Amino acid sequence: MANYLVIVESPNKVKTIGKYLGSNYKVMASQGHVRDLPKSSLGIDTEGDFEPHYITIRGKGDILAALRKEVKKADKIYLATDPDREGEAISWHLIAALKLEDKKVYRITFNEITKNAVKESLKNAREIDMNLVDAQQARRCLDRMVGYRISPVLWAKVKRGLSAGRVQSVALRIVCDREEEIGNFIPEEYWTIDASISVDGGSKPILAKYTPSEGEKLKTKADVDKVLKEIKKSEMKIVDVKHGERTKKMPLPFITSTLQQEASKALNFSTQKTMRVAQQLYEGVDIKGYGTVGLISYLRTDSTRISDEADAMAKNYIGNEFGKEYIAESASEQKTTSKKIQDAHEAIRPTDVELTPAKIKDDLTKEQFKLYQLIWKRFVASRMAAAVYETASVKLDCGGYRFSASSSKLKFDGFMKVYVDADEEKEAGNAGVGKVTKDSKISLKDIEPAQHFTQPAPHYTEASLVHAMEELGIGRPSTYATTITTILGRRYIVKEGKNLYATELGDIVNGIMKDKFPSIVDVDFTATMEALLDSVEEGSVKWKSVVANFYPDLDESVKKAEEELEKVEVKEELSGENCPECGRPMYIKYGPHGRFQACSGFPDCRFTKPYYEKIGVACPKCGKDIVIKATRKGRRYYGCIDNPDCDFMVWQRPSGKLCPKCGKALLIKGNKLTCMDQECGYTEDYKN
Repeated sequence: MANYLVIVESPNKVKTIGKYLGSNYKVMASQGHVRDLPKSSLGIDTEGDFEPHYITIRGKGDILAALRKEVKKADKIYLATDPDREGEAISWHLIAALKLEDKKVYRITFNEITKNAVKESLKNAREIDMNLVDAQQARRCLDRMVGYRISPVLWAKVKRGLSAGRVQSVALRIVCDREEEIGNFIPEEYWTIDASISVDGGSKPILAKYTPSEGEKLKTKADVDKVLKEIKKSEMKIVDVKHGERTKKMPLPFITSTLQQEASKALNFSTQKTMRVAQQLYEGVDIKGYGTVGLISYLRTDSTRISDEADAMAKNYIGNEFGKEYIAESASEQKTTSKKIQDAHEAIRPTDVELTPAKIKDDLTKEQFKLYQLIWKRFVASRMAAAVYETASVKLDCGGYRFSASSSKLKFDGFMKVYVDADEEKEAGNAGVGKVTKDSKISLKDIEPAQHFTQPAPHYTEASLVHAMEELGIGRPSTYATTITTILGRRYIVKEGKNLYATELGDIVNGIMKDKFPSIVDVDFTATMEALLDSVEEGSVKWKSVVANFYPDLDESVKKAEEELEKVEVKEELSGENCPECGRPMYIKYGPHGRFQACSGFPDCRFTKPYYEKIGVACPKCGKDIVIKATRKGRRYYGCIDNPDCDFMVWQRPSGKLCPKCGKALLIKGNKLTCMDQECGYTEDYKN
């Protein structure tokens, strides 16, 4: 009997795939990469043809030895690593590490770990796709060059073991730019007017909103008073009534980025947690009566395509479960973007729609159930009919000023029977609008003006940062989660609640990168590099050309930065205080959580205490010093040094001046000073 060896990446797949193959198949795992660039050096021939020098990863010796033993027995070897660039590269490295050049070696891929998919992959075995391998080699070399050439510069500048990354540095810049935008934002006052209107003497009024003419805004209370004066002496009249329908299209099935975003909003999962749990669902879970089953298709994809087989399976389920009227006539289409969609993959979907979340809940962990249910519902909803709403709108006039009211009522729930987005807005009340006709008698019951202030762009969350990276073409499905995890792990950014904030450390690193390596953190440049990697995958660009064109500019920037940094003498800075335990001078040092004071007698004396940098401004509440502080997670703020006795704190830097209107502190926001009391609204020009 012939012996066949199948090599996969993850040990978790061994059991799942093994049960689909006969006894003459042996399934083993490489446990990820087996070769990589050396840690001790750059590992790329920058003086020659940019050939990478790969070595066996430490700790992989026993795994490779076990694989070599089975290779000797095997008549055919199937490399079944993941169906993406990295998986292709791992298969290519396995050929070299196991010396398989003279063996019968075949590459197989499957988008889902099911019996049909695995069997079909064996029928469609192929050779290694070197375009995919080369795209991965190019990415690995570019990332290595940035990390190994720039990190020592950061170390010298900040005097800590910091590091830089090609994509991570751009993601950090995106967060820092948003923080700067928020910090410089100056709120503007505006007003709204809501009218409560009785229709045909009914007890339930409808709410109509003032709709200013084009170019007209209610900026001040004086503007509001002018409108109210005319309204109060005028009669409210109906100008127009419209009734109609609108449809709400079914959602697209999940791709990697949208799964991460929705899991963050609906389940409060981090991107890392989403990918970890999704990987478990993809590799296989023990289900009673079924054995080990791969529950979802491949989780790293940017295509919303669904196979004909999966589409038919879903529509059959929908027809049987909900009725034929719930089956979509045609599925929603993905909006085209500038970046390449890797359509070889499908969207993320359940492998068997009949395995409903309720049916297998007892076999899943709490996290697995929540994510599987989200994926299952989204996929089924994507094959269902659109939801239909009855709509009504009324336009009103009062003293020449226009008001409008609208409502919508669900007529046919369609896909919403199964799935509603986490951030789906609740349908407004105002049901009485649907009963209004042109002949209705209306009367103004109440009028309510309200003051508002414009709000800055929101802080990034993991979900919105993934969305921004996808929109800008930064990174790819396999890199979003690792990118965010990396800059969180390095404490360049912190997560408080769902929001992401740049730390002092992140601001410093971002400042150096923008100053010394502007192209590396340029969004357009990084997106162009991603497009070039796609071109390598397509076979239209040689991978070494991409690396060779990138390196000289990087090398020049590094040498220039090193030359300038040589002129900077970095010394231990005395804090001006003596150690309370031994009397020796205290130094200011920099740790993962920011600056602190440490005794110069270390290691004999290990006394440390927080260091607070004074900004030369007195506290407006008690007169003592304002200092720069940080939250426990590293977000910077300004507070009184006498805390907790004095509770003054603000997020923006105080100027030292007080508001002439209300007497509170004026904060520096870009080229303006603004009152810390938003309702006061005082601003004045500021020159640094």
